[in-house]
Amino acid sequence: MDKKLLLLIIISFISFLFFNQKNEKPLPDNNFKTVVNPKIEELIEFANSYKGVLYLAGGSTRKGMDCSGLVSTSFNKIGIKLPRSSSAISNNGKEIFLENVKVGDLLFFNIARLKGEINHVGLVTLIKNGEIFFIHSTTSKGVIISSMKQTYWKNEFVKAKRIL
Repeated sequence: MDKKLLLLIIISFISFLFFNQKNEKPLPDNNFKTVVNPKIEELIEFANSYKGVLYLAGGSTRKGMDCSGLVSTSFNKIGIKLPRSSSAISNNGKEIFLENVKVGDLLFFNIARLKGEINHVGLVTLIKNGEIFFIHSTTSKGVIISSMKQTYWKNEFVKAKRIL
């Protein structure tokens, strides 16, 4: 093969690669550190400050907290008043598909042993590698972070809502 032709082919190939290269950057994990809305960042930081607080039915303080108390208290901190029960909170905001949730969205559950169609709520705090983490208050462990990859939460899930 002629050297000039070979050189032309190589230059053409390199030019093709260079000019057809997409200037894409990997998307960051959707966690509260990358959230551009400062209200959502404040919401998540405030809710996370309750980690480890014991469960108390009807509780909304550091002495004891239930799931809807955690959510309503956290949203109240950023100036958004929500009802006090999980069921009533679930009537607010815009319903979204689970795969479209973002940090700051709410997850609603129907725990079989409890009364009511919606009887538990959690606040999405982190999404990492497609895994959704949420903060909530459980009767056995108090305020904790759980994952939607856990079979229990996946099976009890009813809907997701966006308030902000």
